Amino acid sequence: MKFKIPEPALSQFDGIRFWLGKFRLAAAILILSLVFATPGCQHPSPEPVTLTFIDAEVLHDLSSRKSLMDQALREFTRQTGIKVNYLPAPENNRDRVALDRKLLQQGSVAPDVYGIDTVWTGDLGDYLIDLEPYFSSELASEDSTLLAEYKSQGKQVAMPYHLNVGVLYYRTDLLHRYGYSAPPKTWDELERMAVRIQAGERARGEKNFWGFVWPGAAAEGLTCNALEWQMDEGGGRIVEDSRKISVNNSDTIRAWQRAAHWVGWISPPAVISYGEWDASNAFWASGNAAFVRGWSNFFQDFSPQSPFRNRAGVTSLPGGSSARVGTLGGMGLAVSRFSVHQPEAIELVSFLIQREALLRATRVYAVASGDPEIYELPPVLLKNYPRLARPGANPVGTEVSRPSSVTGKAYNDLDQAYIRAVHSVLTGETKAPQAALALEKELVGITGFATAHK
Repeated sequence: MKFKIPEPALSQFDGIRFWLGKFRLAAAILILSLVFATPGCQHPSPEPVTLTFIDAEVLHDLSSRKSLMDQALREFTRQTGIKVNYLPAPENNRDRVALDRKLLQQGSVAPDVYGIDTVWTGDLGDYLIDLEPYFSSELASEDSTLLAEYKSQGKQVAMPYHLNVGVLYYRTDLLHRYGYSAPPKTWDELERMAVRIQAGERARGEKNFWGFVWPGAAAEGLTCNALEWQMDEGGGRIVEDSRKISVNNSDTIRAWQRAAHWVGWISPPAVISYGEWDASNAFWASGNAAFVRGWSNFFQDFSPQSPFRNRAGVTSLPGGSSARVGTLGGMGLAVSRFSVHQPEAIELVSFLIQREALLRATRVYAVASGDPEIYELPPVLLKNYPRLARPGANPVGTEVSRPSSVTGKAYNDLDQAYIRAVHSVLTGETKAPQAALALEKELVGITGFATAHK
């Protein structure tokens, strides 16, 4: 399944790739349920074959994101004769997985291809085909850490498509203004820089300026942040591969307490309600922050139209007493086992991942004048995007995956319990030691696993 990717199409993939879904979960389920009957009341569609692809990615500019995907799908149709109906998914991560679960559990023959988050494989894996027999050469050359993110019970239920990892963005102009030659490598350094820059900018008249912004709302983004915080301090991965629960320990408690201290000090009080895009807009659109925790794809998504494009840099997240860690994220492509067009669906997956691989190999990040500065990036980025490997982009830190593979179908309940506990500490509702103890007991009940006390 080798496809030719036309060169003119490549350049149009640079720039903004973000959009927001506009429809609600209930409406989406109702519409899709009406359109896609179950296998018992639907026959395979006549030639030409038409596939349905539901896209889990959420980027801000719906028209731009859809235009980019439409371009790829038109090329696929031109080369294969297979048509594709492209459906965006709900904005909220919880709503997206609920919609996919609903469609798959009812055995709907469409969508044929699902774009799924890295943490959905354990929940949805029973309803997806094993792609390993069809992608042996691609799997042999793929990063083993990424492949593990899309496995369920030994099956390769999705192919890695868009890679993401947590990073820190910083204002290069402000670092230079206040005498810093490099971005922070530790949270202690970030705090010192944030305090000084925040005070200086407010003295210059920027009364709404903050040192550090991040997504603190009770949502999946908080899981990613808090996992990084506790791993930085040596607190563990929430649930280890050994099936031991690691949350109720002094390292995790210390990490949560540090983050709670940021609220109202170097981070706005409203940060506890910030979603991913609220935090990013404060940095890229408003310019009201010196540092922001974001994802590795944000600088290509935001920078082309950002007034701060030529004043931004990207680096690995700061570390604590143990490590510098970034949470892995991204989207994979999966094929429903209820699809009546599985060969064609596999062909679409092959086309899209080949196209993305070519873009990864040829796209030049931060080379053109005005693009973000690069400094000490996570190893997984340098490995998967070879054009990033330039002076100053040395590999630093490590990546961590959320414990979805080891917890399987229990991950969603575990995730919600973890979010509630961390958020209660950030809001001051619960003290960190009490929250960690209560969370440990709740996770034991959810998973049946033992605890890992230090």
